[in-house]
Amino acid sequence: MTRYEQIKAELLASPKIWLVTGVAGFIGSNLLEHLLKLNQKVVGLDNFATGHQHNLDEVKSLVTAEQWQGFNFIEGDIRNYQDCGTALANNGEGVDYVLHQAALGSVPRSIADPITTNAANITGFLNMLQAAKEAKVKSFTYAASSSTYGDHPALPKVEENIGNPLSPYAVTKYVNELYAGVFTKTYGFKTIGLRYFNVFGQRQDPNGAYAAVIPKWTADMIKGEDVFINGDGETSRDFCFIENTVQMNILAATASEEAKDEVYNVAVGDRTTLNDLYKAIQSALKECDVNASQNPIYRDFRAGDVRHSQADINKAVEVLGFKPEYDLFRGIKVAVGWYIGTNI
Repeated sequence: MTRYEQIKAELLASPKIWLVTGVAGFIGSNLLEHLLKLNQKVVGLDNFATGHQHNLDEVKSLVTAEQWQGFNFIEGDIRNYQDCGTALANNGEGVDYVLHQAALGSVPRSIADPITTNAANITGFLNMLQAAKEAKVKSFTYAASSSTYGDHPALPKVEENIGNPLSPYAVTKYVNELYAGVFTKTYGFKTIGLRYFNVFGQRQDPNGAYAAVIPKWTADMIKGEDVFINGDGETSRDFCFIENTVQMNILAATASEEAKDEVYNVAVGDRTTLNDLYKAIQSALKECDVNASQNPIYRDFRAGDVRHSQADINKAVEVLGFKPEYDLFRGIKVAVGWYIGTNI
């Protein structure tokens, strides 16, 4: 039995109360689905800035009526300290574990609007961190980012070695880690940061100017529209399927005190070029009888992007018992099937 299987069995036997911020978003709604299927009680906080009601509706359709009754949704904003406190109070029941996912993602978005990104990702983060400390929750796990590695050239990326940030978004996520460290030293409130590497999967929004590459390309291929690659296509990333990310959140939330006050990479420890990613999506679509024969169109490199990214996941494996269950290609097949099924 893996550590993850053991934790899930323990949670089924002894349910807890979880707060998921950004619950209507891509990662948040997947966390909600898994937790409800484990018969946990979940408080969800979201302002629908980037999340969607249809994500919550889909989760409702995938769980039992009794499991759905364990979900308490609060429409609120992490930039409002009172909303954070209300979510943590949970009508007097309180919260055991916090999974803080709410943020404004996207490097290009942060370059276009650094003020709003700062407000959500730094002010919002500090509000939730302070409110969780005051509420004396058992654990606080937050979404960090691989963008924190910045211009550090070494591969694979090891948690202890970071460079200079290359975007306002990267600055905000690094500041989250700094605040988390200070809260440990100053207040004894320990947290765990999860540095996400290009998470993808079902319910990731393919629309909008800041859509991530996999949902955007998949939707465009299905519709027979042009697909654009920034640069020469040899830029590489460590793409991590959502199931692996959910596993890491649950492992981190239930980790020992000794494992806290740390950041961990969340990835599979491999990297794939954009050219190979394109071919993988094409292949997965073909298996689903979708003809996506168009060739990509190459354009300029995007500002703020790093050239290559790959995680060293040894720390997560050794300390938290992380064992990725999905590689890129298995994850792509699941994700592509979902996008086809949603009739994009």
